[in-house]
Amino acid sequence: GLERGAKNQFSAFSNFITTINQKKEGIGNRNSPTQLVIPNIKNVRDLPPICLDVRQKQRVSIDTLPQELKAPVPPEPSLPIQTKTVKDFQDDVEKAKSSGDWKAVHDFYSTTFDSFLEINAAFKKDTNSPFNTIEDSGINAKFVNVVYDALLNTPQDVQKSVLKGIINGLLQEWKGPRTKDDLRAYCILLQNPQFSNTSTYVIYAHLLRQIAALTEADHHFLVHWSKKISQRRFKQLVDRLLQFISLRLFPAKPEEFPPMVKCTWWIPSATKVLALFNAANSLISPPIISYMDFYNSTLDHIDLMEEYHNWQCYGNSHRFSFCQYPFIISIVAKKVIIQRDSEQQMISIARQSLVDKVSRRQKPDMNMLFLNVKVRRMHLVSDSLDELARKRADLKKKLKVTFVGEAGLDMGGLTKEWFLLLIRQIFHPDYGESSYISFKCDNYSEFRLVGALMGLAVYNSITLDIRFPPCCYKKLLSPPIVPCDHNTLVGICDVTLDDLFQIMPELAHGLSELLSHEGNVEEDFYSTFQVFQEEFGVIKSYNLKPNGDKIPVTNQNRKEYVQLYVDFLLNKSIYKQFAAFYYGFHSVCASYALLLLRPEEVEILVCGSPELDMSALQRSTQYEGYQKTDPTIRYFWDVVLGFSLELQKKLLHFATGSDRVPVGGMADLNFKISKSETSTNWLPVAHTCFNQLCLPPYKNKKELKQKLIIGISNAEGFGLE
Repeated sequence: GLERGAKNQFSAFSNFITTINQKKEGIGNRNSPTQLVIPNIKNVRDLPPICLDVRQKQRVSIDTLPQELKAPVPPEPSLPIQTKTVKDFQDDVEKAKSSGDWKAVHDFYSTTFDSFLEINAAFKKDTNSPFNTIEDSGINAKFVNVVYDALLNTPQDVQKSVLKGIINGLLQEWKGPRTKDDLRAYCILLQNPQFSNTSTYVIYAHLLRQIAALTEADHHFLVHWSKKISQRRFKQLVDRLLQFISLRLFPAKPEEFPPMVKCTWWIPSATKVLALFNAANSLISPPIISYMDFYNSTLDHIDLMEEYHNWQCYGNSHRFSFCQYPFIISIVAKKVIIQRDSEQQMISIARQSLVDKVSRRQKPDMNMLFLNVKVRRMHLVSDSLDELARKRADLKKKLKVTFVGEAGLDMGGLTKEWFLLLIRQIFHPDYGESSYISFKCDNYSEFRLVGALMGLAVYNSITLDIRFPPCCYKKLLSPPIVPCDHNTLVGICDVTLDDLFQIMPELAHGLSELLSHEGNVEEDFYSTFQVFQEEFGVIKSYNLKPNGDKIPVTNQNRKEYVQLYVDFLLNKSIYKQFAAFYYGFHSVCASYALLLLRPEEVEILVCGSPELDMSALQRSTQYEGYQKTDPTIRYFWDVVLGFSLELQKKLLHFATGSDRVPVGGMADLNFKISKSETSTNWLPVAHTCFNQLCLPPYKNKKELKQKLIIGISNAEGFGLE
């Protein structure tokens, strides 16, 4: 490996170090800050591998390790003496800027980064303390930040001396396990801003490789230390790793890097290190940065299905796939994977139906290739649930909807209309029917059918106007794949008081008051580990733990009481109902692609975004028969941008069949405005299958606004021209 190789194995790298050491044209270059340039980087020979494989399992299992690891800790070697303080260093930099003499600064950088021991001597808060816990890295973060902030403004030879020292550290021959001082050095080196420059990527890659190859116990420390980094610098570290991956995939100047065949380990190593930062981010509530900040949109442009199939075939084995690290894949890319996976399942199911029909010597029928749902508008909910119950075997076929008594043909628009109206009536009683969803209801078949309806929406790429609490999506992914053993519990997840606030805010507030109460909880609240719940007019009691009715809630056990109560409300008390909902959803939307999703991403796939950006829609709209500068089009956008949110939603529903914004934003609608060669007395017409609005050439803004409002406000029903 890199650290164990003999010296004669690194002749090319030694030449590289020699090049770095050479001074350019005497002292003139030494005294002026210049852009860092490392010559001949592409000629550096690829170093031997550290180990056979650094592409390990999908998720870093941080929580499985104890707080204090019991593995023997190797003794820390004695550190060199380094007495320079932050103030001393800042004074040296200011003197160098004013005098042009950078010797003191150069000496500090070249000494500090010459080895891992020197790095610790400079940046360890107390060289005499071991700092062997996950709670405190022992790194003087302020000093590290000051030194790195000044580095890019120093002369070129100072910057080169730092890189030379890092190379020396990476070439060190390691004996035995890494010490905590080694881990500290890795943590500090990762923050070096020089690694944003592509000319340093060979060195950066080898640093990442060594970190990726550390033991899981060492990763445990790095993860916990990383969560202490400030938000701004944490984001910079993540962005630097994402940029490294992007530029290795699609280099602007391929000649800057070694050939891809010689550095296939670059991207797996960087992704593994990025996984450590993702794990650190997940340990804190709220997280340091958004989970979306780990998305790499460059991956939207690679062959995602090849990645997905590699992952399906090889799992988390030696063959690398980005799907092993789903946090890096954007929701747009995940939607593409799920869509294509669904399409392949639809084709497979339809083909099997055709084969079965032919094998029985029966005449094939086009309708057998689809899930055909026929409903009456006046009996929408009951007809829909009956159809889904009767055609459970066809749920994974492509959906086609027919409204009885209407001439519309379903090219996608009727399906969107059916979902929109059905969800409104099931989940929103204000629309005419009583709500069908109440987790106190014991009609499990209806829960299964409503789950199937939601699965159908994801399977057919339809966004729904529903508002489930966030914990619902956590429960839907618990587990993401239906277990083979039907005795395995499903829909059970870790829930918190924050989850309860989303559903029962008053009760959650009361429990929060209990936790913060400063008096005697037992005397003031007089509660036990027994709770009461009304079910169909009958009050029932439940013990949160054995003999709970005899266990008082005290200051010492109140946290346990709250956790058990929340778990009872959100898991145990509704288990049968939610399990039916879970099985209904997964009966349609059964895909290994669900393993890639976070609960928040499932919500986005199901619901889309309620945020309407009509300016974004205007920028992405295509025109047929009109130019965007035509008076009618200018009138249209003046009117629409001035609409209330309610009217904007009606317009979106009128033109597309849904008032929700898809995952990719307004641009994904492919919205088109076509010129209608009809009288201006006519109202606008929409082709929801194609997200197309047909607009007559109205003479003025007032007429256009009047006709448009009438059209979008009376938009239910379909016909054929």
